Amino acid sequence: MTQQVSAITDVQAALLMMVVVVVGGVAGYAYLTPHTPARERLIVSTTTSLFETGFLDELKIKFDAKYPSMIVSFISQGTGLAIQTAMRGDADMILVHDPARELQFLQGGYGVNRKIVAYNFFIIVGPPEDPAGISGKSPSEAFSQIRSAGLNGATVWVSRGDDSGTHAKEKTLWKAVGFDAMQLRTEAWYLEAGQGMTGTLKLTNEKRGYTLTDIGTYLLNLDNHNIDLVKLVQSGKSMLNVYSVIADNPRNANMTRSNFEGSMQLIRYLVSDEGQDLFANFGVSRYGMPLFKPYLRLVESQNDPELIGWVHDLAFFEGSECPQEFRYHAEELYSAQTPLSILVVFIRAGLGEMKMVSWTRSPKA
Repeated sequence: MTQQVSAITDVQAALLMMVVVVVGGVAGYAYLTPHTPARERLIVSTTTSLFETGFLDELKIKFDAKYPSMIVSFISQGTGLAIQTAMRGDADMILVHDPARELQFLQGGYGVNRKIVAYNFFIIVGPPEDPAGISGKSPSEAFSQIRSAGLNGATVWVSRGDDSGTHAKEKTLWKAVGFDAMQLRTEAWYLEAGQGMTGTLKLTNEKRGYTLTDIGTYLLNLDNHNIDLVKLVQSGKSMLNVYSVIADNPRNANMTRSNFEGSMQLIRYLVSDEGQDLFANFGVSRYGMPLFKPYLRLVESQNDPELIGWVHDLAFFEGSECPQEFRYHAEELYSAQTPLSILVVFIRAGLGEMKMVSWTRSPKA
């Protein structure tokens, strides 16, 4: 009996020793192995032009490398849907190009700390044969002639039709020449793609018609041989396209789980020298020109006061890119303003009419 008890005790002792060794080994491994904290996620609801051109891929690489504790993800949609996604609390911030709806986003209590980060121009493209004869025309002349040619069966217009920033710009341009897009969509020559810009360009190419596009997505699809459409109208104040970034408002009950600090980190990156360099250089090696031009560099250089005035007229609210009531814990983004207001005078040729535009210069705003 004594031998049996001794045997059991020896077995138990051996098992206990194994447990000690295993636990000690695990503890030692945990102690010696560096702890890697979970990466914080930042979700950006944004527009298709930034995605389709590949700019967001480049931004993700640069930002993730600079801030390894953060992993940024993008939801690419038309601007209307992008804003709705953030309003539901399904994104932490927006990066879009529709000033009118950006203002609604701010006024509705959904966003704070808006910053203008980049700009480019919309263009009207069409087949090389240009059946509507719009080459070199002003945007208003081009839209009027396209409709006339469309009614005569000579061509078609292809609209994004997807509530995007580009679609909003198109409706504004039609309205400027006296036409309502809701009425135009009932006419046979006016087609709606209901797709992103690449899909719309491909349909336009197939139909040998015309469309409005951002310059970046056009150059991408031309370079990829998806289209042979040509630039026909590509200048003027009305064709300006301005990109802004806005953080979710952490005081909004629908957005209490939003990553406000992460959003502000990305905003500060986009307005930094490194972020502005990213805009300035993206596309140059492939297309010989940047697809998105850095807005802060434009303001700092003061090389084109007329263009600065255009941005002011299109994308400023109450004389500011972000009025005081829509700022939250981010005054450093706006506080670098000098007290000197710059006055720019434009003289309309031949009319002697003077237009004065003033704004406060800031190296950050």
